[in-house]
Amino acid sequence: MRLLVWHVHGGWMEAFVRGRHQYLLPKLPDGGPWGLGRGGREWPVAAQEVDLSTLDPDSVDAVILQRPEEIAAVAKTLGRRPGVDMPAVYLEHNTPKGDVPFTLHPLADQNTIPVVHVTHFNQLFWDTGTASTVVVEHGIPDPGHLYTGAREEMGVVVNEPVRRGRVTGTDLLPGFARVGPLRVFGMGTEELPAALNLQSHGLNEDRLRIAGDMPAAKLHQELASCRLYLHPLRWTSLGLALLEAMHLGMPVLALATTEASRAIPHGAGLVSNDVDDLHRFARRLLDDPDDAYAIGMVARQAALQRYGLGTFHRAWDELLAELPTAAKSTTAMTQNSHDTEQP
Repeated sequence: MRLLVWHVHGGWMEAFVRGRHQYLLPKLPDGGPWGLGRGGREWPVAAQEVDLSTLDPDSVDAVILQRPEEIAAVAKTLGRRPGVDMPAVYLEHNTPKGDVPFTLHPLADQNTIPVVHVTHFNQLFWDTGTASTVVVEHGIPDPGHLYTGAREEMGVVVNEPVRRGRVTGTDLLPGFARVGPLRVFGMGTEELPAALNLQSHGLNEDRLRIAGDMPAAKLHQELASCRLYLHPLRWTSLGLALLEAMHLGMPVLALATTEASRAIPHGAGLVSNDVDDLHRFARRLLDDPDDAYAIGMVARQAALQRYGLGTFHRAWDELLAELPTAAKSTTAMTQNSHDTEQP
C-alpha cells in the first residue's frame, strides 16, 4: 500500500518505514512539523519524500493520521476526506493529559476512523467513547546485543528533563545520584547540572555526567557501556529508549507507572513505585556485573519477543488489510440517491 504519513515521532517511524509498504512523507522547503520528510534519516527507499500540494490523490491508498489537524489538511490539499473518501487510521502516541481518566480523545464518538493506541494503558485511559480502538504495540529495530556494563553508572535517556520536570522524574535523579553516578543522554540535558544543583544535596557534581544528544548508533554504544538503565519517568506512553535499552541487553529499573509493568517482565530488572527499593536494586547491580549481565539477557529476550519488528509489522499489516479498499464519499452517495428519486 501507499501510505501517507507525516514524520511526527521519529522513534516510531524508525520502525514503521521498515515494513513492506511505500511511505509518503510530506516535505516542505523549510521542514518543520508539517514538512520534515525523512529528516535526513537513513531510512529505506520505500520512505519517499513528497510534495503534498502536487501529490496525486488517487496514488494514496490510506493515511496514518497522528494529529487532529491532519484531517483538515488532507481534505484541503488532496480533496479527499480521511475516513470518508479515503481509508484512514488515527495513531495516538501519547498518554492522556488534563482531567485523567476523564480526558476525551479528539476522535472520540466517531465511527469512520479507528484509533490506534501504542500501549494498552493508553487504550484504557483515553476516553474514546464509541470510536473503534485497537492496540498495536511498539516495534524496535534491533541494535544488537551491545551491552558491556563496563561503567559503574546508571544510564538515563530523556529529552528536555528540566522543562518536563516531574513528568520525566527529574526530581528523582538526586536520590539515584546518591546510589551511584548517572550518565544522562538526550536533548536539553545540559541544563540539568544547574537545575539539580547536586552540591545542595551534599553530592559531588561528578555524580551527574551529561552525555547530551547524539546519533542513535553512538547512543546505543555509549548507553550499553553503563551497568544498568534507569527509567524514572512518571507519565509517558512508553519510552522507546527503555525498549532500546532492553534490546541492547541492559538490566532496567522503572517506576511502576503507565505501561512499564507490561514491558518489563519478572527477571528483567525491577519495576516498583517504592523508590527505596529501586535504590537498593540499583546498588546491587552496580556492585555485581555478572548479575547485571544475566538480568540484561532476560530483558533482551523479552524485548525481542514482544517489541521486535516482525511482531510490529505483522500487526500493522493485519490492521491495514482490514481497512476498506476505497472509502465512499457520503456526499456522493447522497447526491446519487437524490438523482434516482422520482418526481
